[in-house]
Amino acid sequence: MTTPALLPISGRRIPTLNPGFSSFPHHRATLRLSEKFILLLILSAFITLCFGAFFFLPDSSKHKRFDLGLEDVLIPHIDPIKEGKHPGGHIIHGQGGHDEHRHREDEEHLRNKIRADHERALEEAKEKLKKSREELRAEIQTEKNKVAQDLKKKDSKLLPPVPMPKLVGIHDGDPGDPDVKEKRDKIREMMKHAWDNYRQYGWGHNELKPLAKKGHSTNIFGNSQMGATIVDALDSLYIMGLRDEFKDGQEWIEKNLDFSVNAEVSVFEVNIRFIGGLLASYYLSGQEVFKIKAAQLAEKLLPAFNTPTGIPWAMVNLKSGVGRNWGWASAGSSILSEFGTLHMEFVHMSYLTGNPAYYNKVMHIRKQLQKMDRPNGLYPNYLNPRTGRWGQHHTSVGGLGDSFYEYLLKAWLMSDKADTEARKMYDDAIEAIEKHLIRKSNGGLTFIGEWKNGHLEKKMGHLTCFAGGMFALGADGSKGDKAGHYLQLGAEIAHTCHESYDRTVLKLGPEAFKFDSGLEAVAVRQNEKYYILRPEVIETYWYMWRFTHDPKYRQWGWEAAQAIEKHCRVSGGFSGVKDVYSSSPTFDDVQQSFFLAETLKYLYLLFSSDDFLPLDSWVFNTEAHPLPVLHLANTTLSGNRVTR
Repeated sequence: MTTPALLPISGRRIPTLNPGFSSFPHHRATLRLSEKFILLLILSAFITLCFGAFFFLPDSSKHKRFDLGLEDVLIPHIDPIKEGKHPGGHIIHGQGGHDEHRHREDEEHLRNKIRADHERALEEAKEKLKKSREELRAEIQTEKNKVAQDLKKKDSKLLPPVPMPKLVGIHDGDPGDPDVKEKRDKIREMMKHAWDNYRQYGWGHNELKPLAKKGHSTNIFGNSQMGATIVDALDSLYIMGLRDEFKDGQEWIEKNLDFSVNAEVSVFEVNIRFIGGLLASYYLSGQEVFKIKAAQLAEKLLPAFNTPTGIPWAMVNLKSGVGRNWGWASAGSSILSEFGTLHMEFVHMSYLTGNPAYYNKVMHIRKQLQKMDRPNGLYPNYLNPRTGRWGQHHTSVGGLGDSFYEYLLKAWLMSDKADTEARKMYDDAIEAIEKHLIRKSNGGLTFIGEWKNGHLEKKMGHLTCFAGGMFALGADGSKGDKAGHYLQLGAEIAHTCHESYDRTVLKLGPEAFKFDSGLEAVAVRQNEKYYILRPEVIETYWYMWRFTHDPKYRQWGWEAAQAIEKHCRVSGGFSGVKDVYSSSPTFDDVQQSFFLAETLKYLYLLFSSDDFLPLDSWVFNTEAHPLPVLHLANTTLSGNRVTR
């Protein structure tokens, strides 16, 4: 290293002596190499001292020496006042030394603590290494379970206490007659067979493949195993007195039912099966876990309503809240029977949680529908949630439309007949349906067709057969003193649907049947000849029995039960069949959750006494989950007045 590299050029020159000062000795213009080296050492020492002083002086930013985002953890910050600073920012003299000493002590204490924690962690690691693989796995699983339980506790928000609605007729239902009781016991045995096999082969899965003896699921539940059969069947188990099985299901729900999954589900299906099933189980058993789980799921469905019109999407992702509609549904429309079948469950959710959002969502749907023009007074099956306009003009009381009309009537019943707005909408809709969709065949069978673009299609689906029970249920209170008329209409629909069963080889009804070309109540297409353990015909038998006590309804129900037992029962449960007109049909290998929730429940109630879940105190949702009437006087859950 050379001197010129350190000294500025101007410093390397010494001015020449003035000639007048000859008494002074003459000085050299340059420094010796040794002098240069000494000067360099002095400068280096000075620079080092400056930097050292800067580093070791007390930091005015409260000792922030760790610039790794960890200073708050390792060395706590001291408030300005505590450090001897006046609120105005002036230093109070005489305190600095004391604070600096205290800060050093705190720093040293923290360093010692960090060192001790580090040493403890090393010791724990050494101990872990001494354990076997099995022991380590068990510990990991225990920790995972603890974390999961902590998360569940965090999600379990406390719900406000509300008075339990009046619960009537929830026990026994013994019919008295030994013959009827024997039939009822047989239905219970069928339920136990279905449940036990699901318990053995499909536990935790959504449904069961009874021939393959393994779990099964469909896209309505997304890609998640949510135990749909458990939730859907639980109230049936309770009603039938199968309490051990009920406890097994309750335990699974407590430990495993989790809605924070990345799964895209049908809003309609999880509402009627899960929320409806959980609510019914809560009201029947009084177990709080069912109410809590219902509230967790209902909250997950709310993002589905985030559309320009408030008409919900058909599907929603439970984790992200992103919604969408079925691609096949009339250019991305929402479906009447889906967004129109939320009212019962959502009203109960507002009642139990104190959150009016659920009530407001379904009432907004109603207001939207009331503002719209209806072709011929009919509600089309498709409504675009973006534009608020009807899609394809297709009206049906079967699939795509059915339970919308059912829930208008049941909203009125569930409100203790206070919701007269819902009753009027129901009456107006049924009047239009009678005028445009209901006809008599040449053979005298009353049927409900489908309206498609101004044309009546003379076809009736198995799903439409629920309407017989609906007409009977809504007979009392119908306008114009037409109670007798609607009870008779219900009986005629029940008769037609019985004929659709009786005209098959298996005595089980097809998915759809026609009334033209000389054929009546018979399926024509191969893809309409299957039976998937559906409940709608038996549902109508039960309602008609309750309102008329005509013994033929119990007889027809028993015929259906025997046919199911003979042709659908397999060693691993119950399966649907692909052709009810074949003497040797093939199985579809699916035990639907609604078979346990609806079909077997309606059969059991058909052979029970009338004071068991009486219809003036209970309203069954479209998945046969009983919900109590809410006696809310003249006040709705949002605080608005309701006219009687």
